[in-house]
Amino acid sequence: MDIIDVNQMSPLVWAYIGDSTYEQFVRNYLVTNTKFKPHKLHIETTKFVNASAQANILKMLENVLSEEEKEVVRRTRNTKNHHLPKNSNVQDYMYATAFEGLIGYLHLIKKEQRLEEILNLSLQFILMQDKK
Repeated sequence: MDIIDVNQMSPLVWAYIGDSTYEQFVRNYLVTNTKFKPHKLHIETTKFVNASAQANILKMLENVLSEEEKEVVRRTRNTKNHHLPKNSNVQDYMYATAFEGLIGYLHLIKKEQRLEEILNLSLQFILMQDKK
């Protein structure tokens, strides 16, 4: 899929694929770096994959994003989403969706190296928060 096709998609489609890409990254990290049983894996995953954590990650990443990436974030954050968040406030939900949009966009345009950089920075940020 080329960048023109991806840019014509709804940013919510980017967020849809970004959500699964990010969660798979977190699950792979936990499975390969811990000896947790499935229930504990699920509990630990939720520390990484939730609206508040993802909103905070995006705010932390702000200074390292390119102009193109900031535009992707802006477009995703500003897209009308008629889904109401269950376990977070609306602002965190919008920023979490924007984070997922960025992840999905990078995945879809096959910027794998940049995607990996952002995912690893995200992981470091959550691990740092977890130690506090």
